[in-house]
Amino acid sequence: MTQRLFKIGTRGSPLALKQANIVKDALEKAHEGLTIEIVVVQSNADWRPEQGEKHLCEENGGKGQFASEIEDKVLSGDVDCGVHSLKDMASFLPTGLEIQHYLPRADVRDVLISVKYKSMKDLPAGCVVGTCSLRRASLMLSQNKDVDIVPFRGNVETRIEKIRNEQVDATFLAKAGLDRLGLNVPEAHVIEPEEMLPACGQGIVCIETREGDEETQNLLGAISCTQTSLCAVAEREVLKILDGSCHTPIGAYAILENNEMFLRALVASNDGQTVFRDEYRVIVSNKDEAIAVGQIVGQRLKEIVPEGFLD
Repeated sequence: MTQRLFKIGTRGSPLALKQANIVKDALEKAHEGLTIEIVVVQSNADWRPEQGEKHLCEENGGKGQFASEIEDKVLSGDVDCGVHSLKDMASFLPTGLEIQHYLPRADVRDVLISVKYKSMKDLPAGCVVGTCSLRRASLMLSQNKDVDIVPFRGNVETRIEKIRNEQVDATFLAKAGLDRLGLNVPEAHVIEPEEMLPACGQGIVCIETREGDEETQNLLGAISCTQTSLCAVAEREVLKILDGSCHTPIGAYAILENNEMFLRALVASNDGQTVFRDEYRVIVSNKDEAIAVGQIVGQRLKEIVPEGFLD
């Protein structure tokens, strides 16, 4: 029996809290007697109406802002771990932190949210599409360069409400978020990966810890998914090699079936008119081999993009 208080740091959005509670429930099931407290950490990246619609990347830190305050709490020891959406994590973590544990991956696909239209192909010229994801904007423009892309912020429920109020004609969300929140959204239309390659880590809840914290690592090891972890490290290796940030549209998606990994990745121009793609299949049985797959694909992409393309 484990007798201790274990603290989980999380943002306060409904989706973030749901994900933290999934981790909490799994830990309580795996470790009898473990007392867990969820600590809500205010994030400067959370959207507020008075901010208006602007790209998160206009602020210092880019998408890494979603995790930075939680990371400070982990480093200080105020919490034992931070629970995040992996796709929101920067390519390189702060010194002293690591991600070794992942929940089983949920649905990896994006969805188009629109009252008027059911697919990206249906969107007419001049249609206003709201998104702050450069990947989604770029892949949308690669198929239809005549739509108008505008910044669009807020949590899942906020963005759905904005669509229903016709603030924009369409937006995109991750299906995993809708599923985890148990939302029935008739305006949601699934997009297959072949049409919009997911972001690195999309659909994955990750757990960030202090390096060398063996007690925490052992507790989390009981709930971590090995298959998801191998896909995650392969995808993140692509991101690291391309030094992916919120300024660069990058997609990476790994599938592992019968020990064979199939990794697809892309890097695109912001206007969507140039898209470089690569893919690789190979047998993978451990973390080092998964990292090698990501390195191969990332390096091959880096070698074919023009000089300055990733700046």
